[in-house]
Amino acid sequence: MMKRALGIAAALLALAPSPAAASAPRGVPLFVISKSENRNQVVYAVRVDADCRLAGDAPVYAYWRMLERGPSETEPLLSREQPAYGLASQQVLAPVGADGERVARVRLRALPDRTIVVRSARVGGVCTATATATVGATAASLSNVHARLRWLFGVASLTLTGRVPESGAVVEETLEG
Repeated sequence: MMKRALGIAAALLALAPSPAAASAPRGVPLFVISKSENRNQVVYAVRVDADCRLAGDAPVYAYWRMLERGPSETEPLLSREQPAYGLASQQVLAPVGADGERVARVRLRALPDRTIVVRSARVGGVCTATATATVGATAASLSNVHARLRWLFGVASLTLTGRVPESGAVVEETLEG
């Protein structure tokens, strides 16, 4: 009995993030997934190099912002959370243009049929990044995906919110679960 309890405790400890893993990731935020359940958010961000270009072959990553505990508390996504919040795929394209811009195409597991195009740049001395996706029938800079959860398990709906680059207009699209 005690051996089994110790085994369960060890398994639970293995799922807990280490203090090093819980430190705030480096990168430029792209957009968040918020939930109806609580204030915590999944933040999608992109790693950039010193020139503010996408860094590496898999620059887009996600982590939790644990707002229920405090404004700067973060945790990594656990493996059991990957099916809901993880990336289905990401592909960094070859550099394009005179400045060698790198672009990534990303798909979320929650929205596998929707391509998100990620770009980064230096604007006014600061690295910025955008995640462009179709919201409604419009290409928009994605800022939020809100998940309205069903009681017990599942997602009732996802509401995508973005801003049209040319006009600054806010656009939304709700996908029923």
